[in-house]
Amino acid sequence: MSSGQSSSSSGKAGPQEPPSSAAEPAYRSPGLRGVRTTSLFRAVNPELFIRPNKPVMALGLLALSVCVGYLGYLHAIRDSDQQLYEAVDSDGETYMRRRTSRWD
Repeated sequence: MSSGQSSSSSGKAGPQEPPSSAAEPAYRSPGLRGVRTTSLFRAVNPELFIRPNKPVMALGLLALSVCVGYLGYLHAIRDSDQQLYEAVDSDGETYMRRRTSRWD
C-alpha cells in the first residue's frame, strides 16, 4: 500500500454511511441490539437481537402452510375412517349412519 492510500482512508472497514440531513431522523437498527442485557436473556430470546432474514421467513411460512394444509387434508378424509354407511329407515328414506361396534 502506498502512504497516500492509508492516509486517505478513515480507518473504518466496510461501506460508508451516507450523511444524514437534519430533516431525516437517525436510522435505528431493529431489535434490541443496542440495549444492555444479560447473556442468558440473549440466549433465550435470540429473535430480538438477530436481523430479520426474509428467505428463512419465507421457508418457515411455506413449511407452516404445508403443515396446516396436511392437517386440513387429514380432517377432510376422516369421513372415510369413520366407516359411514347408508342406512334405510322404516319409511324408506336413506341416511348416513356411523358403524357401531357390537360391544357398545
